[in-house]
Amino acid sequence: MRAIWKGAISFGLVNIPVRLYAATERETPDFHLLYKKDMSQIRYKRVAESTGKEVPSDQIVKGYKLEDNQFVIITDEELEQASPEKSTNIDIQEFVAESEISSLYFDKPYYLEPDKGAAKPYVLLRDALLKSGKVGISQFVLRNREHLCALKAQGNVLVLNALRFAAEIRDAGELIIPTDQKVNSNEVALAVRLIGELTSQFDPKKFKDTYTEDVRKLIEAKAKGKKVKAPAAKAQPSEKVVDLMSALQESLKSTKKKAA
Repeated sequence: MRAIWKGAISFGLVNIPVRLYAATERETPDFHLLYKKDMSQIRYKRVAESTGKEVPSDQIVKGYKLEDNQFVIITDEELEQASPEKSTNIDIQEFVAESEISSLYFDKPYYLEPDKGAAKPYVLLRDALLKSGKVGISQFVLRNREHLCALKAQGNVLVLNALRFAAEIRDAGELIIPTDQKVNSNEVALAVRLIGELTSQFDPKKFKDTYTEDVRKLIEAKAKGKKVKAPAAKAQPSEKVVDLMSALQESLKSTKKKAA
């Protein structure tokens, strides 16, 4: 793995130099755009509107558009200098229970690794978080963008979860959500029983990206010149309003048969 950020965690007066690594990666097939006529690859070029000619990368700058259609040119160095402390520091501002953070706010996880000479303070913060059951809330800058984040201990590793800011969460008030719909206690009791029948310990290894596997099989078959036959599509659930009690009872019977 390659570090994508270097800085330090500030924990009171304790300073912990760390390196940041992406904790996830996509495994989807990499498709290329091709010209159907001769199968040549389609490539995108950065072209100047004024000349219609391709512009070399060292001649491309970043500009912010003003209301009068004028641009202010900003360099990467100027962006870093705008807030140098936030570019290199993860200053823990408070600690909270992880359960208080809605799943709406979680964005992307990263691993934190101690830099040279930082093993002891790293382990100190990790073990303190494990014992307290809390996560540290902070803000830092990554790739010219400020992130809210939560630091937690995950086994032996400190994990930084990038969080969304409150302003990024859309208001659900625009949705048409039933507020006066009633369900009877027997229906709720059956639904709770069904949840109980389907309850188990979460094991992410049980779940596979079957769509990507099917796409790879399709690619392999076509590469060998085989004719691919699409599997029969599963029947879509009926849109008709069904009797809830009957549906719940049948669902419970089905789960019991599977368990047997």
